[in-house]
Amino acid sequence: MKKSVLKPILLIGVLALIATPLFLVSCKNDNSGSGKGKGKLPPVVLVNPNIKVPSFSQDSAYKFIEKQLSFGPRVPNSAPHADCADWLIRKFISYGAEVQTQPAVVQAYDGTPLNMQNIIASYNPDRAQRIMLTAHWDTRPVADQDVERQDEPIPGANDGGSGVGVLLEIARLIGQDSNLNIGVDIILWDAEDYGNSNVPDSYCLGSQYWARNPHKANYNPVYGINLDMVGGINARFTQEGQSITYAPSVVQKVWNTSSKIGYSKFFSTLKTPGIIDDHLYINQIAKIPTIDIIDNQPGTSFFGQWHTHADDIHIISKETLKAVGQTVLTVVYNE
Repeated sequence: MKKSVLKPILLIGVLALIATPLFLVSCKNDNSGSGKGKGKLPPVVLVNPNIKVPSFSQDSAYKFIEKQLSFGPRVPNSAPHADCADWLIRKFISYGAEVQTQPAVVQAYDGTPLNMQNIIASYNPDRAQRIMLTAHWDTRPVADQDVERQDEPIPGANDGGSGVGVLLEIARLIGQDSNLNIGVDIILWDAEDYGNSNVPDSYCLGSQYWARNPHKANYNPVYGINLDMVGGINARFTQEGQSITYAPSVVQKVWNTSSKIGYSKFFSTLKTPGIIDDHLYINQIAKIPTIDIIDNQPGTSFFGQWHTHADDIHIISKETLKAVGQTVLTVVYNE
C-alpha cells in the first residue's frame, strides 16, 4: 500500500487465457474515512463447526513469496514483471481456475506509460453468490523510505508478495475441493505501487481501472477482502477507517472469525484512520463493499521495512501468513 494514484489513460485490449481487463492498488493515510460507519455493528459471526474448512499451509504461502522474489522487483515495463505475470497465470490455471487477464497501458504520475496487467482467477464461475479476494502483485519502483539506493526498486516481499502468496495458497486449496458452495474470484491488481504521495490518485492504477471496467458485465459480489502487507513479523491488523465506512459488517465478520479460531492477537479491534489502498476505489467507484486487511499500526508508516530494500524474505513470518490465510478461508467457507 502507498500514497496516491493518477487515473489510467489508455486501455489496450482485453487479453486472456480466458481474457478480461484489470488494474492495481496503493495506500496512504486519509482521515476522511475514519469518522463514518461507527454505529451499531452486526452481531458476532459464529463459525459453523459442521463446515470443513481446509487447513491453510503457511509453508506453501511462504514458498510462493520466495518464488515471486526470485524474479526480482516486479515493476511494470520490466522483464521480471512480465515473467512473474506468466508464472502467476500458469499457477492459477494449474489450480483449476478460470483465468482472465486485463492488459492495459496506463499513465503514471510522471507521464511514464505503464504496461500493466490485472489477473483474475475464478472458481465456480457459474455461481451467483460470489466473494472477491484481492491483492496487488507489482512492487515499488523506488526505495523512497530507505537511506540509500533510493532510486532502485525494492524486493517487495511483504508489500505485494505476501498478499499474493496467501491468495495463491487459497487458490490451491479451493482448486482441490469440490465442496465450496459459492463462487470466489481472486483478483491480483497491477500498477498499485507506481505512485507519488504528492499526486492524487497516482497509486492503485490497476484497481482504479478495473473499478471502471469490471471483467464481467454486472459483476456484483457480496463483498471483497483486499490483502496488503499481510506477512510481516509481529503484524497487527487494525480496523481501518475506509473499511469501517464502506463495509462495517464485513469488518465484523472477519475480525470475529479471527477471534473464534484463535488469531485475535493479529486482528486488533482498534480503529485507525482510513488509508488509500485498492479497496477505496472498489468501494467508491465499483460500489462493492470491500475491506482492507493491512498491517497498519498506529504511529508508524506501516511495517518497519516499508518501501525499503529490507522488505525481503527475512521479514516474512509464517505465523502471520497462517493467521491471515486461515481467517480468510474460514470466512469464505462459512458463507
